[in-house]
Amino acid sequence: MEGAVLNGIVRGADAVRTLLAYARTLYEYQDFAFAGAYGDNGYIEDYSSHIQSQPVGNIAVIYRNDQGKTQHVVMNHRPLPAVLLFSRLMGEHFKDTPYAEFFAAPE
Repeated sequence: MEGAVLNGIVRGADAVRTLLAYARTLYEYQDFAFAGAYGDNGYIEDYSSHIQSQPVGNIAVIYRNDQGKTQHVVMNHRPLPAVLLFSRLMGEHFKDTPYAEFFAAPE
């Protein structure tokens, strides 16, 4: 998984599931503008939300392998203040774990 809120690339299904599971709790809601197929092996989600009352948008591109399993995820959050807040909040939550290196340092 790659993303604007990340330092580096997260590898492994368990790591990606762990991070996404917590990330979803930070959204106040998800208002989808679009979610659907992209090419032969892809899927796109375009949604907006708020994180701690700050507006955030995301376009997620999910690529699947020939067996239909998720192979690669790219998350493109915006604008920059929301990206930094999101990364900091993730960093605070995962600060004492191997995942801490992927996020902005807590304040």
